Amino acid sequence: METAHADAETARRVAAALAPDNTDDIATTSEGATVRTRVTRGTTGGLLASVDDYLVNLGVADDVAAAGRETQGTAAAADAADTNDADGIRDTADDTHDTHDT
Repeated sequence: METAHADAETARRVAAALAPDNTDDIATTSEGATVRTRVTRGTTGGLLASVDDYLVNLGVADDVAAAGRETQGTAAAADAADTNDADGIRDTADDTHDTHDT
């Protein structure tokens, strides 16, 4: 299976997110903006189950990669990248304004 992504970095991130699912029967790699996955199973039912699981995981990985692209350069992205938080806990950026002139 091959899927096209926005750019090479996105494809690399998607493939990396899918890497924990790599087995002797499933192998995912990226080349340029393309993610390639090879699935080999001994039965049609096994193939169907593997492909179904893979497509669900691919959808999640692609959504996360897209969300990362959308937040690049925002306060939330800067906050998420901050490694100086106590115990490694990261706060969420609050971009809301809670003062209003009345």
